[in-house]
Amino acid sequence: MTKVTANAQGIDGVHTETRVRDPNYVMAGHHCHSCYELFYVSDGECRFLINDRFQDLKAGDFILIPPMVLHYTRYVFGSCTRTVILFRRQDIPEDVQRCMPGMERFFSETSVFQVPADHMPEVQACLESLAAEERMSDVCSLPMRRCDLIRLFLMCSRTCRFHPGSLSDIQTTDQQILNAARYISEHYTQPITTKDVAQAVGFSPNYLSRKFHMSAGIGLHEYIVFVRLHHAAQELISTEDSITAIALRCGFSDSNYFKDSFKKKYGVTPRQYRKLS
Repeated sequence: MTKVTANAQGIDGVHTETRVRDPNYVMAGHHCHSCYELFYVSDGECRFLINDRFQDLKAGDFILIPPMVLHYTRYVFGSCTRTVILFRRQDIPEDVQRCMPGMERFFSETSVFQVPADHMPEVQACLESLAAEERMSDVCSLPMRRCDLIRLFLMCSRTCRFHPGSLSDIQTTDQQILNAARYISEHYTQPITTKDVAQAVGFSPNYLSRKFHMSAGIGLHEYIVFVRLHHAAQELISTEDSITAIALRCGFSDSNYFKDSFKKKYGVTPRQYRKLS
C-alpha cells in the first residue's frame, strides 16, 4: 500500500491494506497523513491514541481520521485483523458526502462508527473487493476502488451506529492511570514533568511510567509531549500567533525543541504544517 505521511507525496486515489497484527508489533512512532484514513477492525481489538485521546476498537468498529491528525495504534489485547483505507476528499462525491451524518461536516472530524453484527458480512465483502482491486493494478483498478469506497460509505450511512467526536479519555479501570492522563490534559501548559504527574497520583515516577506504558502503550513523558504537540497543532491553524508564542503557551520552554519534536511527530515543521492546513 502507498505509505503517506504529512510531508510525503499525495496519493493518486483510494488505497487499501489488510493485515493481522499482534502485541509484538510496535509502530515506529506516531504519524499523520496528507489524506484521510479509514480504519476498520474485522477481528480482535486494538487501542488508538489519536490527538490526545484514547479509543479502544473492537470487531465491527470503524474510525475515520482526517488529514494531518496525529495518531498511533497499539495491539495490546492480542491478535487483531485490521484494514486501512487511504483516500482523498475528492474521491467521495458531494452527493455521497451529504448522505453521511452531519453531511459534508462528517469528513471534518474524527468519527467512530459501528457495524451491526448482521451487516458485517456485507462490509467484509466490500473490503475484500477493495483488496482484490488493489492487487489488480490495471487501468480500471483505481476507479473500481473508488466505487467500492463510495459503496462502503453509503452502506455505513444506512446501517451503522455513529458516534462523531466520541473519542474518550484513556479506557482503563485503573483510576491512577485515568488521573494521570487527566492531570496531563489539565496542566500541559505548565512546566510539568513525569515526577509532577507521579506525585499528583501518588506513585513513584518509575512505577507510574511502567504502569502507564503497560496500560496506554505509550511512555508517560512521550504522552506529555504528545498532548502538547496536539494542542500546538490546533493553535497553528486556528491562530496567527508566532510559532514561539504557541510553543511557550503549550508547555515547551525551548522553541527549538518544540520545532524538532513537532517535525519528528508530524513529518513537517510547524511553519509547513500551518501552510498545509
